Amino acid sequence: MQTFVQLDTCEKLEIMTQAGQFDCDGEPALSPREQRKRDFLAQSVVQVQRAGGAMTVLRTMMTTACEKNCNYCPFRAGRNRTPRISFSPDELAREFDKMARAKVVSGLFLSSGIVGGGVRAMDPMLATAEILRKKYHYRGYIHLKIMPGAEEAQVAQAMRLADRISINLEGANSGRLAFLAPQKDMRAELLPAIHWAHQFSHRQFFRQKPPSMVTQFVVGPAAESDRELLSGVDWLYKRRGLNRAYYSAFNPIADTPLENEKPTSPLREHRLYQADWLLRFYGFSADELPFGDDGALPAAVDPKLAWARQKLSHAPVEVNTASRAELLRVPGIGPKSADAILRARQSGRLRDLSHLRSQGAITQRAAPFILLDGHRPPKQLALF
Repeated sequence: MQTFVQLDTCEKLEIMTQAGQFDCDGEPALSPREQRKRDFLAQSVVQVQRAGGAMTVLRTMMTTACEKNCNYCPFRAGRNRTPRISFSPDELAREFDKMARAKVVSGLFLSSGIVGGGVRAMDPMLATAEILRKKYHYRGYIHLKIMPGAEEAQVAQAMRLADRISINLEGANSGRLAFLAPQKDMRAELLPAIHWAHQFSHRQFFRQKPPSMVTQFVVGPAAESDRELLSGVDWLYKRRGLNRAYYSAFNPIADTPLENEKPTSPLREHRLYQADWLLRFYGFSADELPFGDDGALPAAVDPKLAWARQKLSHAPVEVNTASRAELLRVPGIGPKSADAILRARQSGRLRDLSHLRSQGAITQRAAPFILLDGHRPPKQLALF
């Protein structure tokens, strides 16, 4: 899943006003049921952050009805506080097309509740995406969630139609998932879909390129450690082609079995994302991360700095001879500044923090862990 920014009331009202622009003149008055659906879609417009910038996406569901009893979910079976709304594929595709043509939205993220099993829930989602691609000739962004228990052929079809798919594991392992979602089976329903998607990604049947694959975890109530989460994610990155993991700090929802559990600190979520960044872009493996004896990341400091304090304090990195991989281990040096440093070294040695700063490094963070032409920088932050 993407990282979503919740809209405030004024923003929602503005979007709902914009959404009214895709009503055709002379359209018959909507029934109360149809109006509820239209309002539901209008309130499902969210801003997402992607590599290319912000995108306005319709994040919606085929149906909010669900037979599953996930312990944290507002859509769980038997919870009567959630309005149950369902769309047919033609209906949802038509409404999305109107919103897209009116420039209310620029992408679609489609999920669903499950009624009759994951295979049955997956079919209308695929049909909606296919109608958009073939009938409405929509070429923009589509993100499809793969339902637990989806068949191999359905995963393949989703990958043909979508720009991104999500296969949400929710728990760090089968035992943690059983606590969160007792009717879901990680080994039988979720991991096979990840395996199939990884295999399909090497085949040449896509519109442009294989869709990216992401997953999401509910962090906190199942008492998983950071080590459990990140070790599993590291394996998925390296062995199953996962593009990104999302970590959702738990917040209790009324009238669910976990309503009295404590919310997970947003700081823990933040540290998980920082550590995940090290796995994806900085060449770290999970067993290098600075976990405590309890398997938790340090809360007081970001994990890269914590690692550097352990490993580099007495073995600083010589900026003029270090490899790119070694430079990336230094706090304050990222992929872009590492590449800039390597280019700058071709013209001469870097001897001063100002030289390093001109290459984009954050010298206040880097200074305690580097050598410049054999010497420690004269000024360092009091980080210890």
